[in-house]
Amino acid sequence: MDGIARFAAHVADTPFEALPPDLVTATKTFLLDSLGVGLVGSIGPYAAELTVLNGGTGAAAGMARVLAQGETPLPASGAAFCNAYQIHNSEFDCVHEGAVVHPMAVMLGAVLAHLDRTGGAASGQELIAAIALGVDLAAGIGVASKAPLRFFRPATAGGFGAAMAVGRLMGFDAAMLVDACGTAYSQMGGTMQAHTEGSPLLAMQVGFNARNAVTACDMAAAGIAGPQNVLEGPFGYFNLFEGEHDLAPVVESLGEVWRMPEVAHKPFPSGRATHGLVDAVLQLQREHGFAVADITSVQADVPPLTQRLIGRPVKADMAVGYARLCGQYAVASAMLTGGLGIADFASAALAARDRLELAGRVTITADANPDPNALSPITVSVRLADGRELARTLTAIYGNPANPMTHEAHLAKFRTNAKAAAKPLSDGAIAALIALVDDLEHQPSTAPLLALAFGESA
Repeated sequence: MDGIARFAAHVADTPFEALPPDLVTATKTFLLDSLGVGLVGSIGPYAAELTVLNGGTGAAAGMARVLAQGETPLPASGAAFCNAYQIHNSEFDCVHEGAVVHPMAVMLGAVLAHLDRTGGAASGQELIAAIALGVDLAAGIGVASKAPLRFFRPATAGGFGAAMAVGRLMGFDAAMLVDACGTAYSQMGGTMQAHTEGSPLLAMQVGFNARNAVTACDMAAAGIAGPQNVLEGPFGYFNLFEGEHDLAPVVESLGEVWRMPEVAHKPFPSGRATHGLVDAVLQLQREHGFAVADITSVQADVPPLTQRLIGRPVKADMAVGYARLCGQYAVASAMLTGGLGIADFASAALAARDRLELAGRVTITADANPDPNALSPITVSVRLADGRELARTLTAIYGNPANPMTHEAHLAKFRTNAKAAAKPLSDGAIAALIALVDDLEHQPSTAPLLALAFGESA
């Protein structure tokens, strides 16, 4: 039996009542976080243009809206694309570090579009279950992989999770979920080349797979069968997209190991691989009180994957997508401003001479970590003009469940993002949305959630 059938049975047959309390809490936490990230993503590069490009004609019942992009709905597949792109375009969305998967971006983009086209025809419990169980697949695929990234796993594995989540909301049985995943796989794509170049197509690859997940579920609902052995078949996902893998322990632990509580917050709008470096230099700066002018050099020793993802050289003409994935720039900006936020990737900041000069003093070197998917541990050393060398080694990066953001910090991130959207949410709408998500399992309909997220009360 192909592993996809085991996942499908898990998604189709697990009732909400079987979800442990910590899983429900984590799911609500990252639902709210991802909504906020999607709202602030509305001001990202090409967000407005992509909303226009994905417009079209269609029956009103099949249309859905895009976060903070006005009231004009799009075909649901186009809305899924745009919402997923906005959730990932600022590199601010949550991540499962062991899987190297952003499990909410593709999924929530697709789920929002499906819910909106149905008028919120799902309960809060149904939404929580669909998301939590879909993450088990998206993250489980990444955990099973033992190979370095070639394809952009957040987009590809996320596409499977999105198909499962939307299919669950559409009432699919296990066989229909397998069909949906087979059709999603047949459309699947997104390589690491866009990441290497810092191209805006990186986040658009997330959007492509959200769009494809909605289409795949609609095709399955119409009775169109998809390929069946899409994970472990001779031309299945692991053989073509990943390589070396071990799926058996993942499927054997379904229903016992839940992946959502393993997900990490992203406190900074930059590649997760930059976060350990930023966290370390900020800790050292707070503890020792040195000024930027005192720094002669910064050395970061990191796993090979981290160096590969964010070891690119700082440049004077960086595009925002490149800068978000440049460890040198992230470290310099953090030390200059005491943090790292959306404003640090504005045009003026990217061109600031003091940032570029300080970034040039940062060196990022791969260590001997044998795990091709490891993002930690990392060690950062700051050398000062007075001869001191200050070092910090981190194994659990800020935002990881072992070193989590506080609930207050999580809410502060959401409020800041919701207010910075192209169509900002009011303070009242923000408070109401926080309260609604907190009580989501008791909501008979998701229509009020959609109304708040799409700014109807503004």
